[in-house]
Amino acid sequence: MNTKFTSDRDCLYSRRQFIAGSATALAAAACFPYSGKAAGDVAPAPNIAFPSAARDRIAIASYPFRQFITPGEPDEAAASSAGQAPKMELKDFAAHVVEKFKINKIEPWSVHFASQEPQYLETLRAAFDAAHVSVVNIAVDGEHSIFAADAAERQRGIDESKRWIDTAAAIGSPSVRTHLAAAKDSPPEGKRAAESLHQVAEYGAKKNVVVNLENDNPVTEDAFFVAKLVATVHTPWLHALPDFANSLVVMQTAQAYNALDAMFSEAYNICHVKALEVNEIGVKYSVNMGKAFGILKLRNFKGYCSMEFDSPGDPYSGTADLIKQTLHHLS
Repeated sequence: MNTKFTSDRDCLYSRRQFIAGSATALAAAACFPYSGKAAGDVAPAPNIAFPSAARDRIAIASYPFRQFITPGEPDEAAASSAGQAPKMELKDFAAHVVEKFKINKIEPWSVHFASQEPQYLETLRAAFDAAHVSVVNIAVDGEHSIFAADAAERQRGIDESKRWIDTAAAIGSPSVRTHLAAAKDSPPEGKRAAESLHQVAEYGAKKNVVVNLENDNPVTEDAFFVAKLVATVHTPWLHALPDFANSLVVMQTAQAYNALDAMFSEAYNICHVKALEVNEIGVKYSVNMGKAFGILKLRNFKGYCSMEFDSPGDPYSGTADLIKQTLHHLS
């Protein structure tokens, strides 16, 4: 690996300095001058056969239904044990989605996997196959940081992502959304993140699994930072996963849509459709769906649109509304 980096101070990047479009790669090259593989040593690109019909491009994320699925987050597990919420296993979610929404694609959340053991994953895939449902992505929430100053922690982060790539391959998912977890000893750092992601994407290529990064956490997964990382590592096995609403919560409106455009400029196989996001103090941010889907179309995005209702209220009616809006804008 032949890598040359500028100093961290030289790599400081302002969102306001970002110019959407082709400038993404130029900004990335200036701040994270990571060379990656030589041109003749690049793995073949993924070749997912995306459907063209609008309904066939829709997937349902399991995250909005976390209060109904076990295992879940600790507080939800406590509520379940107290009999406050009905629970289904992830293996049953696929058939449930077909019954409720007439959709045959899902995006499971990593928390909903009871295990990553081969026998469990075989059972899971068999249940999905029986329901005639395919997985389009696994949304992974990792615990270890790939940009930590501590090399051992970075390796734990890399290994964690590789395990989920193995999981994706086992259940037939074409991609994973890996997580840029916070580090105890460092703020988000482009040089180390790019080096780690290169290793993760290279492993994904061996398993025929695309690695995605989402504009999720506003600190470690800022949309402009993510788009820049993807452009810097510059492999067809690493892409951005645009979320319609997340950047609206932390940016001015115009800037947030520039951020969404930056993400779509590096996207390939999946995005998260939301109509509304609520911040920690209850302020609501509504997505201009026409504008968001306009960016999607302008960037010629042909991948899947995963419904990720994440607002107060019933996730069933909320997801049904997202499906309706998506069909309208994609048709």
